[in-house]
Amino acid sequence: MAAIGLSSCNKLTENPKSIIVANQFYQTPNDAISAVTAVYSSLNTDPGGDFPMYGRQLYFMADAATDDETEGNAASNADVRAMGSITYIANNNRIQANWTQHYMGINWANVAIDNISAMQLDTTLKNRLVRESKFIRALLYFNLVRFFGDVPLVLHQAGDINQTTVVRTPAAVVYKQIIADLTDAENLPVSYSGNDIGRATSGAAKTLLAKVYLTQKDWKDASSKCLEVINGPYGYALFSNFADVFNKSTKNGKEHIFSVQFLSNSGASNSRDRIMTDVFSGFSSKVPPDLPADSSIYKAYLPGDTRKAVTYYSTLTNPATGLPYKFSFLGLRKFVDTTQLLTSIEDGINFPVLRYADVLLMYAEAVNEDQGSPTDAAYAAINQVRERAHIHDLTTGLSQSDFRDSVYQERRLEFVQEGQRWFDLARTGRIVSAISKVAAKKAVSDKNSLFPIPQAEINVNPNVTQNPGW
Repeated sequence: MAAIGLSSCNKLTENPKSIIVANQFYQTPNDAISAVTAVYSSLNTDPGGDFPMYGRQLYFMADAATDDETEGNAASNADVRAMGSITYIANNNRIQANWTQHYMGINWANVAIDNISAMQLDTTLKNRLVRESKFIRALLYFNLVRFFGDVPLVLHQAGDINQTTVVRTPAAVVYKQIIADLTDAENLPVSYSGNDIGRATSGAAKTLLAKVYLTQKDWKDASSKCLEVINGPYGYALFSNFADVFNKSTKNGKEHIFSVQFLSNSGASNSRDRIMTDVFSGFSSKVPPDLPADSSIYKAYLPGDTRKAVTYYSTLTNPATGLPYKFSFLGLRKFVDTTQLLTSIEDGINFPVLRYADVLLMYAEAVNEDQGSPTDAAYAAINQVRERAHIHDLTTGLSQSDFRDSVYQERRLEFVQEGQRWFDLARTGRIVSAISKVAAKKAVSDKNSLFPIPQAEINVNPNVTQNPGW
């Protein structure tokens, strides 16, 4: 694509409204800012009208295809149901959509980086905008390389290359580029104000870099980078109330390190629970499209764990009557906008890609692996998360293996619906052992440790090979 889908749109929650050809663009500082805003828009909108990447699309691969969640009877799309039952194939349109949206965002980032780098701009602004684009590019490639393994690494606008000759780049090379982009992005501002709130910061770059190191089992660098975030000038902390992570009134708060921005009925809207909102509008007891995979995840919460009521619901208050309404199912709640229950308007809850609880749990895991056993600092980190949930602290004396299992369990209970579960299972080699415990997902096998390359991509370009087993 040789165009950027934005005119003079600078807020991260505004939708692209028009197409501007690159050679007619990149004339003013506002052009450059709008171009980078378009890069962000790849996360919260889809030009073709499909689900936004972080509004719902990523869910099908990162959440529905795990032991945490599945599709209810209201999901009529066979490809969607296949994701939940682990019977998807290379022709699955949800896998294709994720691939397409990620490369769309990467291409927009490449266009911005190439063109802004050549502009006569204030150096500080130019460097910031290029680094923001590199952060988004790194995030998108990080998703792709974890989902698919070797993927084509394209670093310049697509018009400069012959797409039918692109080959899959070894994952190690892709990771090297991700680290390079994030290392540069570490020089981003510490924070923003006004309309710029929500843009990538140096803290976001360091946090994502820590997650990259954790995925590569580089424990020392992962723990070191987490400490830079914990001890840095960012002011990050846990909300005292877990629900505030998902409340519109506390958007971009002290726990939010990087969130995809959404607004209700204005600009980009979160359609993750669009169908569920439609169900709520009539307060009927129909089965929603998204459900817990089985009762094991719901029962895993300890008594008194405040995360349970934020993550799931069986009863909601009808705003029209003020009375509770009990549903005939256990639903997923985090991204249900309770201010919009009586309308079909899509919700305005931001999607937290990176938050401070993740930093604490990554740090606890990395220290335990690096040191061979949990240290006092590792206990302190995980216990901050547990204390916020109102459950007892882990007591000292656990073995490395037992502490590791405790961190894994804490991550599962903390991040339901937040696009973390599949990645956690894949990086720790537990895809088959964990998912096979769900009766409806017995089809899982070793091949599911990577998703299939979309068949349509192979049909267009035979140089793109398929993953084993697919």
